[in-house]
Amino acid sequence: MAFETPYLSRRIVQAKNYIDTHYASPIDLSSISESAHFSRYHFLRLFKKTYNKTPHQYLTTKRLDKAKDLLRNSPLSVLEICFAVGFESCASFNSLFKKKVGKTPGEFRKTFHRRQTLAENQPLVFIPGCFASMYKLEKNSTTAQP
Repeated sequence: MAFETPYLSRRIVQAKNYIDTHYASPIDLSSISESAHFSRYHFLRLFKKTYNKTPHQYLTTKRLDKAKDLLRNSPLSVLEICFAVGFESCASFNSLFKKKVGKTPGEFRKTFHRRQTLAENQPLVFIPGCFASMYKLEKNSTTAQP
């Protein structure tokens, strides 16, 4: 961060922390900039200079990362996750998720659970062949052969 004073740097980090804490709430540029005591446009320039993305881009990334975590680790429906991470429209959540992740939230969840099930049932699928050969591991076994 290239600031003239540590005080400005702390205020930008404070704004980032505000986003990290309130990502699930309806927040906008005004509320974020107010949390750091900056005007909206001055804050926007400083945030982008510091983090190489706008506050909105950072907020969207934060929400999508949390959504991916919930899709992997919670029983919540896609609709519940959409609202839990701060999106106001399931359609926009689905299209944005697909644009950024390459799969819809439902496809992402299925792919993750398919990989997890495969890893549990066939762990050697994830071991490189050279390593399995060196330790004489068989594809239908999870233990080394003597």
